Amino acid sequence: MKKNLLPLLALMLPFGMVQAEQTLTYPTKNIEVVIPKNPGGGTDTSARTVIEFARDRMPKGTMFVPVNKPAGNGLTGLIEVAKAKPDGYKLVMTTVELAMFPHQGKSPVTYKDFTPLVTTIADPVAVVVNAKSPYNTLQEFIDAAKANPGKLKVGNSGMGAIYHLAAVNMEKTLDVKFNHIPYNEGTGPSIAALVGGHIDSVLTTPGSVKSQVDAGILKVLGVMDEKRFELFPDVPTFKEALGLDVNVKMRAWAVLATTAKVPDNVKQELVNTFTEVVKTPAYQEALKKQGIMPVVIAGDDAYNMMKEDDEMYKTLIDETMKK
Repeated sequence: MKKNLLPLLALMLPFGMVQAEQTLTYPTKNIEVVIPKNPGGGTDTSARTVIEFARDRMPKGTMFVPVNKPAGNGLTGLIEVAKAKPDGYKLVMTTVELAMFPHQGKSPVTYKDFTPLVTTIADPVAVVVNAKSPYNTLQEFIDAAKANPGKLKVGNSGMGAIYHLAAVNMEKTLDVKFNHIPYNEGTGPSIAALVGGHIDSVLTTPGSVKSQVDAGILKVLGVMDEKRFELFPDVPTFKEALGLDVNVKMRAWAVLATTAKVPDNVKQELVNTFTEVVKTPAYQEALKKQGIMPVVIAGDDAYNMMKEDDEMYKTLIDETMKK
C-alpha cells in the first residue's frame, strides 16, 4: 500500500476496524541507533522501548541496532550522527543537554544539526524532599531558602547540567540562594543522599522518585511545568504553589533524531512510523511502568521544543553563569 493513501483510507475505515500500520520502506540494511548514555538509565530505556515497539515496521531482514556510546559525556555519539551521511541509517537519542552544552562551550553541535523524529521523554523538573523534612509545601521550602540564604543543600546531577540549571533558574526567578551539591555520577546518587538525610532537596524528574514516594520515603513539593504531572496529580505546579503570574517551566527531554538534511521521504517515513508507535496503548503502558509519562511530540513539534529550550538555556546561562 502506498504511504500517501493511508490518510484517505483511515477516514474511510468504519469505527473499530484496524487501520493499516505505517511501515518503513527505504531501509535495505540495519538502522543503527546511537544512545549517548550508559545502559540502564531513562534515556537508554526509553530508546530501547520505542525501537522495540517499532521493530515489526522494519522491512524483513532489517532491524534497529542500539549502540551505547556515552564517551565524552555523550558528545561522541552526538557528533558521530551529526556528521553522518544524511540517509536515515543512523539515529541518535538527543537529550536536553543538547540545548545547554553549546552555550557552555562544551559542544560543537546543536539541535540544528539533527532532524528530530519523536520525543520519548518530556518530564518536568520537580522539587523533592525527604518525607521527614519540615517542608510540606513548596512555599515553606522557598520561605526557608529566603530566610537562610545559601544554607539549603540542593542536590543535582552535575554542575551545569539540567538539574543544577533548574535550581539556578529557581534562584533567579524566586530571589533565593541555594548551596548546590553536585553528584557527577548522576541522579541516582543524589536521590540516595536525600534518602540518607545528607541534603535538603533534590531536583529531578517525578518519575525518578516514584518508588520512594510510593514507599513514603520522599515527597514531591512542586513541578516546573504549566500543568500537573499525571503520575502525581496532587502535586501543584510552581505557579499554583507560589501564586506566580507566569509558569516556571523546565523539562528533561529525550528526542530520537537523525542527521540534518535527510531526504523528505525518509524523514516523513520515520516521523510517521514513530508517531504511530508512541500513540499505541501498549507502548504508553510500558513507559508508565518505568515512571515515564508518554508524550506525542514528533517531527516539527519536537524541533520547536528543542529550539525553545535552546533559546531559554542560552538566556539563562548568559544571565547567571557567565558573570
